Amino acid sequence: MTLKSKDSNAAIGLFIAIGLTVLGYFILTSVKYYKSRDRVVNVKGLAEKEVKANIAIWPITYKQVHNNDLNLLYEEMEKKQLMVKDFLINSGFDADEISTGQFVAKDRAAENYSNPNLRFRYVLKNTITVYSNKVDLVMKIMNKIGDLGKKGVAIEPQNWDNRTEFLFTGLNEIKPEMVEEATGKAREVAQKFAADSDSKLGKIKSAYQGQFSIFDRDSNTPHIKKVRVVTTMEYYLVD
Repeated sequence: MTLKSKDSNAAIGLFIAIGLTVLGYFILTSVKYYKSRDRVVNVKGLAEKEVKANIAIWPITYKQVHNNDLNLLYEEMEKKQLMVKDFLINSGFDADEISTGQFVAKDRAAENYSNPNLRFRYVLKNTITVYSNKVDLVMKIMNKIGDLGKKGVAIEPQNWDNRTEFLFTGLNEIKPEMVEEATGKAREVAQKFAADSDSKLGKIKSAYQGQFSIFDRDSNTPHIKKVRVVTTMEYYLVD
């Protein structure tokens, strides 16, 4: 073998060695990279806020009974409908906040097992609904609606199917700050986890904003609502 051939083989060997070294470096770096990419922490952040309802839906049901004269019964109900509407307008509600439903008549003599000695055969009901953003006024006048009883208007007590509803419709106004708060709390938890595991918090891998929920703060104050949202965040952990 000539000296030239030996030098050529040595050069080739050197290049191969350098190539294997570089390749090994990239392989090692890639393994570390993918390993770090597999290290994640999944955390949740909660944000809650109490708000006041801005819409009230108040159904007012009243009834009238009569023996046999259904026409007279309707006349009496129309008079009392006007009395209820006047009471509400005089209390501070606008006419366009008050809507009236249809009269619902019931013939008790036509029912099975009816009493042949019925004193009042017909019962007529009507519901007037107040839809208003004057929540405080609704709550105030609800406590005074019984005054109509002194004028002969029989107001029925509310039940589960005919109860006053309080709504909060300003969710879009508070969404950004609540999402920011929930995200911040999630990051705090992730940072604490990273510190406890001798790691550092990396970039966000994924984020999910849960649905907003609105519910009564408690059964005694349905006009006070609690808004809640939970965000789920996934972060990379790095050394």
